[in-house]
Amino acid sequence: MTRLFDVLLSILGLLLGAPLLLFLFALGFLDTGSPLFFQARVGRDRRLFTLVKFRTMKPDTAHVATHLADVSAVTRWGAFLRRVKFDELPQLWNVLKGEMSLVGPRPCLPTQTELIAERARRGVFSARPGVTGLAQVRGIDMSDPARLAEVDAQMLQELSVGTYFRYLFLTASGRGMGDRVRREKSG
Repeated sequence: MTRLFDVLLSILGLLLGAPLLLFLFALGFLDTGSPLFFQARVGRDRRLFTLVKFRTMKPDTAHVATHLADVSAVTRWGAFLRRVKFDELPQLWNVLKGEMSLVGPRPCLPTQTELIAERARRGVFSARPGVTGLAQVRGIDMSDPARLAEVDAQMLQELSVGTYFRYLFLTASGRGMGDRVRREKSG
């Protein structure tokens, strides 16, 4: 049932949001010269797919988990996009293609072996990864793989049409922070 909502809401979001997406794309081009960010992520059944987001970090930033990235890599425009969660909007395309759901466990990088093992142990890869979910609205990021996998599994066990829309509402209203870039600079 949630797949039907994924398709309808992603189509609606892409069509109605087209002017905003184009505007954000143009501003991102002015900010970094490369407004979109493509990255391999682990999806349903541990299959890799290419996630698309608006770029929030300098183009030469290493491809690491967000909690391992340096805050100095985030551009001023990128910080705004992250704060209002608009960097996630291009993932509507991933949702429409069936690689993701609007609600599910956030897709991890193939290099996050501890998180992959924890999720595999708990059956989390049986579901499509999501743009948002329980961990995001609770502010749990990928820095604690066991806790994140546990919360992901809990969310999937309890997922219903009601909780699906609840997580979307909580995310849209600004609840939780999800993955955060660390404050200190590496040196």
